[in-house]
Amino acid sequence: MLPETERMKIRDFTINDVNDLYEILGDEETMRYSEPAYTMEQTRKFLKEFCIDLKGAAAAAIKDTGKVIGYILFVQIEEGTYELGWFFNKKYWRQGYAYEACKAMINYAFAEKKAQKVCSETIDPEKSVKLMEKLGMKPEGILRKSVKDNSGTLVDLYSYGVTAFP
Repeated sequence: MLPETERMKIRDFTINDVNDLYEILGDEETMRYSEPAYTMEQTRKFLKEFCIDLKGAAAAAIKDTGKVIGYILFVQIEEGTYELGWFFNKKYWRQGYAYEACKAMINYAFAEKKAQKVCSETIDPEKSVKLMEKLGMKPEGILRKSVKDNSGTLVDLYSYGVTAFP
């Protein structure tokens, strides 16, 4: 069972989450450091094929309303190692939701999945890196000018991780 926090329930996605997910993935500012914003059709396909069928991500929903405000990537990339990623509805930025949900997922990975490590990567050298550090992740490397951003410019890829044992 996925974790709950004081304000959120982290749960599996359902097909009924398509509009809330589109508010997240369809927003250019939210997707700035990932890939171009999704169309509704791309969102619907991604929701069905990746989030639901493959269970590659979890929904972060506000407990009081049930509204999905966050997409949380949580996949095992090798035995004992999980990748954590996130996108949150920009209407809820700077309110601690991403930290709250991601911290709960890290705790879940170690306590329930018996993970040895949780890792994340980003091309956002500011907000995402700050969140990774706040989550207790340590820098593991920077791949200089190794991936392209949405405009086609080569940018650095920042890798961070946290282990179960210090």
